[in-house]
Amino acid sequence: MKTDVLRRSFGAQVIALLLVMLIVAPQAMWARFNPPHHYNMYSPEQDVQVGQQAAAEVYKKMPVLPENDPLTKYLQRIGNDLASHANAAPINGQKWPFNFHVIAQKDVNAFALPGGAMFVNVGTIVSADNEAQLAGVMAHEMSHVRLRHGTVNASKGGMLQALGQIAGGVLGNGAAGSLARLGTQIGVGSVLLKMSRDYEKEADLLGTDLMYDTGYNPQAMADFFKKLEATGGSRGPQFLSDHPNPGNRSAYVAAEVQTLPSRGSYRGNSSDWASIKSKAGSARTYTGKQIADGQFTPTGVTGPGSNGGGSVQRTSASSGSSAGGLAPSGNYQTFEHNAYRIKYPDNWTVNGKTDSNVTIAPNGGIVDNGVAYGVIIDGFKPQSSGMDSATRELIQNIQQGNPGMKQVGNPEEITVNGVHARSVDLVTSSPIKDSSGQPLKEKDWLVAMPLKNGDVLYSVFISTDRDYSKMQPGFETMLRSLKLK
Repeated sequence: MKTDVLRRSFGAQVIALLLVMLIVAPQAMWARFNPPHHYNMYSPEQDVQVGQQAAAEVYKKMPVLPENDPLTKYLQRIGNDLASHANAAPINGQKWPFNFHVIAQKDVNAFALPGGAMFVNVGTIVSADNEAQLAGVMAHEMSHVRLRHGTVNASKGGMLQALGQIAGGVLGNGAAGSLARLGTQIGVGSVLLKMSRDYEKEADLLGTDLMYDTGYNPQAMADFFKKLEATGGSRGPQFLSDHPNPGNRSAYVAAEVQTLPSRGSYRGNSSDWASIKSKAGSARTYTGKQIADGQFTPTGVTGPGSNGGGSVQRTSASSGSSAGGLAPSGNYQTFEHNAYRIKYPDNWTVNGKTDSNVTIAPNGGIVDNGVAYGVIIDGFKPQSSGMDSATRELIQNIQQGNPGMKQVGNPEEITVNGVHARSVDLVTSSPIKDSSGQPLKEKDWLVAMPLKNGDVLYSVFISTDRDYSKMQPGFETMLRSLKLK
């Protein structure tokens, strides 16, 4: 009697277990790739900042096609579709401002910078057999951004040592902040883009899920990598160098697809794929060596703003630049930051956000090598107490990012709207050059103000020494209007 009861009890348990398994089977079978956690010293906001700095370097050094070019517009359509699905399923709740660009380079390559700026060579479009393969490359690169692999690499290298001391901004040779310097120093071709085999596999798996969600056959991604490897790397040496084969891509991509719900069919080529392939095949392109040697015709694209705020107009740093059309007007408008309020000339532009570092400059004030005319306002967290010590520490950090910058005299105590601040002049080389190609002398006026939390708000007013008298009235008006909140 007891044995029969046990048997019936066991049978009931088995049936109950089977019912539970049937209920949860879809969730268990369709378990998507769960990315591992990697140590990262960066915040997501800093990913975006560093990526923007690196993107500005790409625009300066490579022939990026205009936004209205048919190849760019086509790539953006695919990219925006992928991005909408990626941001619909954010990792750790983080969505990224993806943007997509085409480089007129014949070699096969593609890369995405921290924060979401993606660049795809024309040669990659030419090499893809179908739209799904191109989408696969893009999904893979977007996955590196979502997994933050670039700044994870930078964190391993201890690249952020200075970042805890000074946040930096779009300061160039004249007054480069550590973050801006970091973005240019570890930009394209270095730690931001060198992926390990483990990271490659993670990007493949996450890219597989993204391809599936967008309606493309994920296997096309593995097919494209396999095609490149079959060429022996001759058509894409940089791509293969930065994207080492993690081993048996096709197998683990296929295995990942098996964890997803079955799909009857995948999307095919869009109606303009054939014309895009034709345009890519006939487009004027350059080899990597030609680009490195500067042997390409500029496309006229000047690149994105460095601060993620308003637009930035960049010009060449030449002897033709002067303060004639850059000097502040007599009319002012107000910018409201979370930490302060300031008036600025209405012929200047604010570049930045209400919770970040800000650059206020005239059109043409920001040149290829940095800020030549304008003001940068940012925060600084000193290690010492007291404004005198904090100011010395701030100056030392700015000088570390600007070899050759010298302090003129000692900091003086001034009052800015009732706040006891410190003022000091700095001199260095301007990004503006004279007729012989030599940099002009630059004068930077640094003003540091204490904040209630112990941090420092500092402003750097920048101009060439020759034009400083024209800029000074505007600088002083701006400082007199600066009020902390």
